[in-house]
Amino acid sequence: MGYAGRDIEVVFMENGWCLVVACDSCGAVGDKELDVVTVPPYLVGRLTSRVALLEVISSGADPRVVSVSVSAEPEPTGEGILQGVRDELAACCGKQIPLAISTEKNFPTRQTGLGISVSGTCPADRLRLEKSRSGDRLYCLGLPKVGNELNDPDDPEIINGSFIRRLLGHPSVHDVLPVGSQGIRKEAERLASSVRSSIRFEKQAIPDLDKSAGPATCALFTSSSPCEAGDFGSLPLFPIGILTQ
Repeated sequence: MGYAGRDIEVVFMENGWCLVVACDSCGAVGDKELDVVTVPPYLVGRLTSRVALLEVISSGADPRVVSVSVSAEPEPTGEGILQGVRDELAACCGKQIPLAISTEKNFPTRQTGLGISVSGTCPADRLRLEKSRSGDRLYCLGLPKVGNELNDPDDPEIINGSFIRRLLGHPSVHDVLPVGSQGIRKEAERLASSVRSSIRFEKQAIPDLDKSAGPATCALFTSSSPCEAGDFGSLPLFPIGILTQ
């Protein structure tokens, strides 16, 4: 069913801990004949794994295990994707995490497909879900980008794990929500609904609220106090609106 307003599943366990699971898929992106967007398999692995990792981390959980299902041959596509996943884990978590891996070994493929899931754990009282309240300001950190706009996992205009952790450590920040293919507006409305609020959007809110943010290139967050450009490094920061009753 998912958690209200989030693309994650949360299981409350009997020992006071939570299991948090997120997943993401990517199709027709790679370097095969029928791929629509042409990029190296390495980039596919890095950015697809980043989506699920950011969802788990922004909930307050620590990633524990990752599953990688590659709908392509082990070499060279599979290994390229897996190297991207490993490098993203190192960049996002500062360490390697166990991987459960499957690749296509029976049939040749002409289009790239990838599915990734991340499982994490945290104490129930550390969950960062539905913490926003009426009067909170809503911001977007990073720019929505998709498709051919993305060719660098270290693009200075998109978020990564270090920015999510910085947001979680800020004393006035409540909820943090990575934005994906549904765009800023849809994710903002879901966030507000999850805490029984509405949004009064900025009259000239930027960036484009309805543009896909692809592999979670930006994130929404709520704050009880004003935030300014530079508070979270050099990444673009935009006021989106305010939560109201």
